[in-house]
Amino acid sequence: MVLNSRAKLNNFIRRRVAIAATLCLPCICALASSGDVNVSELQKAAEKGSISKEVELAGDYFVGRGVPQDAKKAAFWYEKAAEGGDPEAENEIGYLYQTGTGVQVDLSRAFHWYQISAAAGFALAKVNLGVMYVWGTGVAKDEWFGAQLFREAAAKGSGIAATYLGDIFYFGHGVKQDKATGEAWYAKGAKMHDPMAEYNLGSLLTLSLNHEQNLPLGAKLLRQSADAGFVPAMHALGLLLTNHPELANSRQEARPLLETAANFGSWRSSVVLGILARDGVGDSSGPESAYYHFQIAILQGGEPTRLYLKKDLDALSGKLEEEKRNELTSEAKAWFSQHKTAVEFVYKDSAQAKRFPGTALMPPPETSHAGMLLPTPKS
Repeated sequence: MVLNSRAKLNNFIRRRVAIAATLCLPCICALASSGDVNVSELQKAAEKGSISKEVELAGDYFVGRGVPQDAKKAAFWYEKAAEGGDPEAENEIGYLYQTGTGVQVDLSRAFHWYQISAAAGFALAKVNLGVMYVWGTGVAKDEWFGAQLFREAAAKGSGIAATYLGDIFYFGHGVKQDKATGEAWYAKGAKMHDPMAEYNLGSLLTLSLNHEQNLPLGAKLLRQSADAGFVPAMHALGLLLTNHPELANSRQEARPLLETAANFGSWRSSVVLGILARDGVGDSSGPESAYYHFQIAILQGGEPTRLYLKKDLDALSGKLEEEKRNELTSEAKAWFSQHKTAVEFVYKDSAQAKRFPGTALMPPPETSHAGMLLPTPKS
């Protein structure tokens, strides 16, 4: 059985702004109870001007750790720390201004804070600033200068900077298109353990008809990206292992990946789960399960997905009574009401969790190249 990836290869490259202001310090944080955080003492220290405590308090408010979750207060304290000269906080508040997280969108303020942080040598700020130039976001478009900022950040060990250099050459943004050079930068990003680079390179090795395939290496790269929390990689790996079970670490590896990706908003994964049920694959297969997963996919993907699944739904409707279809549709809507937030990254590195607990990242809207940070939703 072979399932189509149902997406053009070019769509797997994420051509947008730096994924998250806290990409070098991401984590999934277990939200602490009030007993775990002495907020009163922390607040006093922050109000006295302790920059480290300002940043920590901002993180507490961002995820609701010992205090009610409050993005506005998180932004306030991150900006206080930025005003005190903390480069990471400067970069963080820049991203919050860019995405409108806890503050009104203000691209000039975002650019201002990225500039200051980048001037202090913070590599990720160079990346964020670089993509603003590449896309002309809040600043005059200058692809060459953006690429130069990426090079400087990559030289400092930024894997995401290498990935964006890969995008520039692979798609010819401001340079002559050179897919080989783009792929070489993806490889460098993958060596620096950047999940997007691993995903891009893994997808080239497993999906591209115009590229020499290496399914074992591609699976390894996708697995690394998925393990790091990149949701598109979870879908891609789950699909690959479904089509090539010989690559799986176990017979049970593929389906949980698809289920997790579906839970985080991947309509494509919901479609694959529906196809598997439709074709009698797995313990919970059959028309009812297929109809249920297809209804979830429609709720996630909207009208284009409904049209895409029309033939399948028409065929399944002939096998199910109207009462059962209505029941399954209601169940799908109830599930979707608890899983409305689509997530592209779920961060797993616990480094400096108190300072920058950016626990998940939403996909960027069509009008932007930056997705909002948010506390980890239920999977």
